Amino acid sequence: MPSLPLVSVITPSFNQARFLETAIRSVLGQGYPRLEYLIVDGGSTDGSVDVIRRYAPALTWWVSEPDHGQAEAINKGLRRARGEIVAWLNSDDAYAPQAIAAAVAAFQTHPEAVLVFGQGVSFDAAGRPFRLLPAGPWGRVDLMTFHILTQPAVFMRRSAVVKAGFLDEDFHFLLDHRLWLKMSLLGELVHVPRVWAFARYHPAAKNAAQAARFGDEALRLARWLATSPAFAEDYARHKRKIWAAAHRFRARYLLDAGRPAAALAGYSRALSWHPPTAWQEAHRMAFALAALVGLGRPLRRWYYRRAWAHTPPQAIALGVENVDAFWGRGGVEGLVTR
Repeated sequence: MPSLPLVSVITPSFNQARFLETAIRSVLGQGYPRLEYLIVDGGSTDGSVDVIRRYAPALTWWVSEPDHGQAEAINKGLRRARGEIVAWLNSDDAYAPQAIAAAVAAFQTHPEAVLVFGQGVSFDAAGRPFRLLPAGPWGRVDLMTFHILTQPAVFMRRSAVVKAGFLDEDFHFLLDHRLWLKMSLLGELVHVPRVWAFARYHPAAKNAAQAARFGDEALRLARWLATSPAFAEDYARHKRKIWAAAHRFRARYLLDAGRPAAALAGYSRALSWHPPTAWQEAHRMAFALAALVGLGRPLRRWYYRRAWAHTPPQAIALGVENVDAFWGRGGVEGLVTR
């Protein structure tokens, strides 16, 4: 049996004291014997540093200092990391039990892989899992057409991250997706149909609080794909789908930001590029139309109450009916230490 590789996990954090302890305990509670854990705090003022200090004996390294955003913080950790396998877990997310061991097993089974990814489950501010996030055996073309990996369920070979040039610090919303695209040029992407992570949805999260800005970066990525020689062949073959998917992605986030008219305009552009791609979100187009006539809010409430009424069976199978309660609170006793 191959020897176990060192795995490095980085947590970027800024003013997330409310959620940070769950993230930390979900890393240190993995039970993986060759783990280094680095926390890069951006100079929080909300008590996050007190939480980090409580777990300092179990950390490989941590710092709290101002930075220019999430990408810079993660890069700071990635450049310091020594692991053959690396990942980052945001301070409001959490790992599923045994996620790191499963990711390592996937790399050992697929030595050609540069990136492995599992399933993710959304959970709310109170810790309740409510929706399995879509994922499949996606490759480079799927990423080019904005099939979005659940970021905390992604693990990477550090050597490939270095070759890809780390995260682009000019991106603030789709920074992860841009990195996945660059890494897709270097080797295989492997999907494992098992829940590896929980992604928290709450009002202060970027995908909620700054929803409209996600779509702008999608269009920026599409323009990059159009001009990058490395993607030229795939871009020429799938150009219409790529632009339809970019506009559809932007429209979805405009709708989430409460801008239904702008969302409909975006869906119209997606339809003009490639109707089958656009029509995959026909239900969201209906929400946008309803919002324009004042029915959007009650319709959304009905839809999400129905869609999120039950804990996903994948979470129940893991014994996780509340993520915060599962990982608990306390000291470092019994957790993996450096």
